[in-house]
Amino acid sequence: MRRIPLSDFAAEKGQTKAAELLGLYQSALSKAIKSGRDIQVIENEDGSYTAEETRKFPASAKSVA
Repeated sequence: MRRIPLSDFAAEKGQTKAAELLGLYQSALSKAIKSGRDIQVIENEDGSYTAEETRKFPASAKSVA
């Protein structure tokens, strides 16, 4: 199993092919890269690809009044 940042995966495969492999539209992939989302693409043993996003927990800090 290999993990690669989404931007590197798109550079390696090309955005159109990368989006197709992940089941996305190319525009969604491009937007995720431009917005700086922390997404890792995982190459599975069977040759398929999945992706996981790492987000801070909690996603937003709540102010205490």
